Amino acid sequence: MPKFKLISKNKPAGDQPKAIETLVQGLHKNYRHQTLLGVTGSGKTFTVANVIAAMQKPTLVIAHNKTLAAQLTNEFRELFPKNAVHYFVSYYDYYQPEAYMPSSDTYIGKEAMVNEEIDKLRHAATVSLLTRRDVIVVASVSCIYGLGAPETYAENIFHLKPGDPIDRSVFVRRLVELQFHRTNSDLKRGTFRLRGDTWEIMPPDKELIYNLQLTTNDENPRGAKIIKAIYEINPVEGFRPGITPTVPEVIFAPAKHFITPKDERMRAITTIQEELKERLAYFEKQKKYLEAERLERRTKADIAMMKEIGYCNGIENYSRHLSGRPAGTPPDTLLDYFPSFAKASDGRPQPDFLTIIDESHVTVPQVRGMYEGDASRKKTLIEYGFRLPSAADNRPLKFQEFESRIGQTIYTSATPGPYEKERSAPSASSGPGQTVEQIIRPTGLVDPMITVRPVKGQIDDLIPRIVDRVNKKQRVLVTTLTKRMAEDLTDYLTNNVQQSSVVSSVKVAYLHSDVKALDRIRILTNLRKGNFDVLVGVNLLREGLDLPEVTLVAILDADKEGFLRSETSLVQTIGRAARNIAGEVLMYADTITGSIERAIRETDRRRKIQLEYNKTHGITPKTIEKAITDILPEYAKDATRVKSLLKLEMRAVPRSKTSLEALIREKQSEMKAAAKELDFELAVILRDEIRELTKKLPKSKPGV
Repeated sequence: MPKFKLISKNKPAGDQPKAIETLVQGLHKNYRHQTLLGVTGSGKTFTVANVIAAMQKPTLVIAHNKTLAAQLTNEFRELFPKNAVHYFVSYYDYYQPEAYMPSSDTYIGKEAMVNEEIDKLRHAATVSLLTRRDVIVVASVSCIYGLGAPETYAENIFHLKPGDPIDRSVFVRRLVELQFHRTNSDLKRGTFRLRGDTWEIMPPDKELIYNLQLTTNDENPRGAKIIKAIYEINPVEGFRPGITPTVPEVIFAPAKHFITPKDERMRAITTIQEELKERLAYFEKQKKYLEAERLERRTKADIAMMKEIGYCNGIENYSRHLSGRPAGTPPDTLLDYFPSFAKASDGRPQPDFLTIIDESHVTVPQVRGMYEGDASRKKTLIEYGFRLPSAADNRPLKFQEFESRIGQTIYTSATPGPYEKERSAPSASSGPGQTVEQIIRPTGLVDPMITVRPVKGQIDDLIPRIVDRVNKKQRVLVTTLTKRMAEDLTDYLTNNVQQSSVVSSVKVAYLHSDVKALDRIRILTNLRKGNFDVLVGVNLLREGLDLPEVTLVAILDADKEGFLRSETSLVQTIGRAARNIAGEVLMYADTITGSIERAIRETDRRRKIQLEYNKTHGITPKTIEKAITDILPEYAKDATRVKSLLKLEMRAVPRSKTSLEALIREKQSEMKAAAKELDFELAVILRDEIRELTKKLPKSKPGV
């Protein structure tokens, strides 16, 4: 079985060696909870990677959004190139849950658009978890939502290798039962094609075709065939004699995570009918005839679909019946796919994996809030006859259920929240824990100086400081309290910055939640390149921004106590200036609030430790150097222009059908490659290009 092998030209430095050693010791002492308090730029991910390599356990990393999860996945893939590092997030590009608003008698049906590439990555993660131990899965909070029983999924994973006997009818029946679809056209994930003694299958977790070459069994020429060879074909290249490689074995997982054998499905239909009967009796007793009619019509239609094709829209609402779980019990989730020790005295299996909760001060509250929001929506649907009461059991985990299912946990944050602090205390009720500080950066950089200035005249005070930084070819971040303030300040700075002998103007842009994701990335790239000098924003200027060119961070109205000016928010914002030796923070405040006082005190404490360390070890700090292409790949920077050309310039599109189809295949290959690298912004652009090109394909004439 492969082991984790960390490969990096960098060695632990600064506080990293001590942090790694202490965390590993804590895990060996069976500490349930530990916190890695790592300042911005201290290399928390590298520390965690060293801990994983030392412990040699499967690891779940939870991040609070898809973008951060993708970034972490790429970082772990670089550090563990020989091991299985997977990305597991919600596979919906768009999701509108089913809901009902009684006040306006408005029913909203579920609408969803599944991202096939992310679905493939989810399957790859679950297959790896059930077949090997050197696995890291970086997930969003979607990991606490229902996924289908791992036991059933595992039981239906099958292996094939040359020399195995194989019966055509049995093989086809099994694939169909596992939700594979037969096709005579191009293969897609979860499809298969049979032509004589050549059988081709594309599994749900890979964009590869497995070609089974068969031969006759001499002992039984009319019975089962024998697998002679298994070829692994790249769909773009096709089969190439003498070049296409063979594999010694192939693993096929079910095409869907929710697999219910036919006998189990019929049992489930019986229990659904029993629950429907009870619920209809309840509505009749309450004289809620509309609700009764609505529920009966919908449920019977769903049952008919399940009997006919084994599936219905919204089948997840019957998951408790399909899995045979008792009422009120939690669903199976990604956490159940991770390995466990033998059952303890309380009957529950003990997790045999590590859990890393990244940016825990944001992620933990997010996980905690998932259940209540879902339960409130489901309660209304059930009350008004849109769903059976059992639909409430199709839900995310409650926080207590989540806690009981995760392994030994390390929380990473520059600003740990109350939950992590309490759980990681030496005398915590959940068992002893510890907080490990990582304050010394490998680069020797220290936390920035903080200056507090009056609010009155804050913009006039800020402008010459901006000009000074721009003169030095440096960048500035300015945080406001509202989107409107960000936009108005951007206009004001653009039109009213004082002229100087060095700069004729200052280029300013704003960033807030209304700015589209791709535009947001492009703005950050342009800031680093110097196309913008100043970036004005609200809350998006905190976690996850790596901008070494920024030397000044200005916090306007810092004394307006609240979420955006809490101690945690202030410390995170201060950290944006900690990647450059010239970093400085300006707080505009007339009153030193408790949050300001604590943020300054904590920053000064860290700064003192860092300065003393540098003096003792003779370290000269240096600014972090990071390639600008880390924010937006160079090949994607003109994506919008390319898309416009495809729409507007007919000359850019091949006129012949053959050439156009070849271009579409090329774009599809590029899209899949981008998605494989988790560059979903580029993948979306390429997808849109493919749609535009497909519209230009000549339509076949009827009868041809």
